[in-house]
Amino acid sequence: MNIGEAAARSGVSAKMVRHYESLGLLPAVARTDAGYRQYGEREVHTLRFIRRARDLGFSMAEIADLLALWQKPDRASGDVKRIAEAHIADLDRRIDEMTAMKRTLAQLANCCHGDGRPDCPILDGLADTAR
Repeated sequence: MNIGEAAARSGVSAKMVRHYESLGLLPAVARTDAGYRQYGEREVHTLRFIRRARDLGFSMAEIADLLALWQKPDRASGDVKRIAEAHIADLDRRIDEMTAMKRTLAQLANCCHGDGRPDCPILDGLADTAR
């Protein structure tokens, strides 16, 4: 199948298919005499794997590691679990940071009258932290 069909069947854009190929996440595929890429079910399955991993927020480096383990029949599931648990810890850290950001912004917004007056606690709060 051509890149458009592989993209449609995997839920990944053609641009991202080319990007994943350039990163080495997707092996180079055969080409027609005219130079068009030709994909098979194996590549579509790999693209779906990558898409799902991206949906879960894994980085490209983590996806490369997961792909290597997925394609290795004698892998140790503990290696996969370590990657997942490290990602969970990173997500927890990012959630905590975003929660703190939200709390601060909500406090600033709550202090703002939001009317025609020029004074604005939101801008004052941003200016105070910029010093």
